Amino acid sequence: METTTHTAPTTAIVRAEGRATGALVPDELRLGATRLIVTDLARSTSFYQDVLGLTRLADSDDGVARFGGTDDVAIIELVERPGARRAGRHAGLYHVALLYPSREELARVVERIAATRTMIDGASDHGSHEAIYLPDPDGNGLELAADRPRDAWPDLSNIEEIRPRPLDMHALLATVAGAGDVPERAGDGVTVGHLHLHVGDIPEATAFYVGVVGFESITSIPVAGFVSAGGYHHHLAFNTWKGEGVGPAPHDAVGLGFWMAYVPAMADLDELAQRLADAGAEHERATDGSIVLRDPWRNELRVSLDPEAVR
Repeated sequence: METTTHTAPTTAIVRAEGRATGALVPDELRLGATRLIVTDLARSTSFYQDVLGLTRLADSDDGVARFGGTDDVAIIELVERPGARRAGRHAGLYHVALLYPSREELARVVERIAATRTMIDGASDHGSHEAIYLPDPDGNGLELAADRPRDAWPDLSNIEEIRPRPLDMHALLATVAGAGDVPERAGDGVTVGHLHLHVGDIPEATAFYVGVVGFESITSIPVAGFVSAGGYHHHLAFNTWKGEGVGPAPHDAVGLGFWMAYVPAMADLDELAQRLADAGAEHERATDGSIVLRDPWRNELRVSLDPEAVR
């Protein structure tokens, strides 16, 4: 696929801070698949199928393993890189959130986790959504989540209202009490809800993702920011919990390959490309209009025309 590449120093991106006063990406933006680097594809396949309930779909032509619900929509792509090292103190993936379509589906994941004796890192109630956290076999962070109805969400701009609280696991499991055996696989409608990244500087990340890419800032604290489109609680979060000033992830580490977002119209891609060019931000434009862009820590986002919008 033919592409045009544009590069510029990070300082050009920082100067773009404040350009956007509201969201510039369309409200209809949605996230596509996230690609992860793993060391043992067979081991990871067992985890994503047996614990998370995903279905392995047809592999792509380049051998990438694809996983999703039963509706044949990939949400996780895995690339095997034997010998890759564990993530360390650098930018990159904190977690990718798999959004299940109901509390019942999330409860089924809890049952699979228990049945397979899989350890979790924690579980939280964020008001807008309930979440369970765990790593995959290579330590890639995952959040398993289910949203509450929007009219039940707290004030997303008030950090006190969205501060995580303990998840009521008994209430969650009660939604499937007496429902019979646990299905081996999750049903339709599992999506990527959001991505959460480690970065080296919150103002610089905000300058890029709000001022250039065009997300709306939902809330922020000194060590983390949350941005979205269409008033969602967040499509993207970024934090400095690995330390201020950390650099990009090394090429020989497991972690994020790239994440994807879809927009409904070619005009949205054209406008994003123009904002990136005006800011001097590194990006590539393919002949089909899709854009590959990298933030100041080289976390890669691929933005394409939504296949659902062009059917």
